[in-house]
Amino acid sequence: MNVFRTGLLLAALTALFMGAGWLMGGSGGMIIALFVAVGMNVFAYWNSDKLALKAHNAQLVTESSHPDLVGMVAGLARNADLPMPRVYLINSDQPNAFATGRNPENAAVAATTGLLRILDRDEVAGVMAHELAHVKNRDTLTMTIAATVAGALSMLANFAFFFGGNRERGGILPMLAAAILAPFAATIIQMMISRTREYSADALGAQIAGDNRGLMNALRKISGTASRIELPSAERNPSTAHMFIYNPLTHRGVDNLFSTHPNVENRIRALAALDGFEGGGQPRRASYAESRIPSVRRSR
Repeated sequence: MNVFRTGLLLAALTALFMGAGWLMGGSGGMIIALFVAVGMNVFAYWNSDKLALKAHNAQLVTESSHPDLVGMVAGLARNADLPMPRVYLINSDQPNAFATGRNPENAAVAATTGLLRILDRDEVAGVMAHELAHVKNRDTLTMTIAATVAGALSMLANFAFFFGGNRERGGILPMLAAAILAPFAATIIQMMISRTREYSADALGAQIAGDNRGLMNALRKISGTASRIELPSAERNPSTAHMFIYNPLTHRGVDNLFSTHPNVENRIRALAALDGFEGGGQPRRASYAESRIPSVRRSR
């Protein structure tokens, strides 16, 4: 199903570029836009993860520099039957995290320094398990391509002004239409990354960590803090917002028609109702975080 959704995303991108090309240059512009779309799709497949990490100035960490955090991710990856992903840190006070990569063999997880400072060990484990769930569900390819595509569609609005509209199709009007509709198209593509993916990653993440309480508590702390602390790299690159565990754009954390994230309280209720956990949070076995994951507070 994820492969099918990725195919739909790429097809939608191609159609949007061809439509914009037709508005700006008729049939010739449409053909040029088709080649551009194909080239960008290929580029996004191979490079969108690197672009996402670079956009947030994420720094690669190793077992020698951050042994507790890397050891935690390694343990969770083993529990999820995944290859060890690369681990990155983003220097930001906003508590947040995301995963990226075209497949599990080329995956990366990134956490902010604020996340490690604000959350305790089990809560960090819950967040990292959630991100590994995205990797295991192969959501990361679609999410990273969507980030690249959304940014490119926004830039297309600027190109419309530089190249002008096709005079045979209304002159300035098609140019203005492309400039106005391209940002909306970018938002629509982000909305195509269904919010149900977050619920699915929450559920699988709780299984990977062996405990739903860590992620539940983490979501409470993140939602109570992140909306008050700006993540400048996300504000500069809003097309990557859907990749994070919590919407990193300030004042946009509520459920609405254009939200890329479900309401946090809805996510917590869904986690509390998961089968295999008693009393809305008590696991039926020792939590993975408690039994196998070292503290991350020494890793700062």
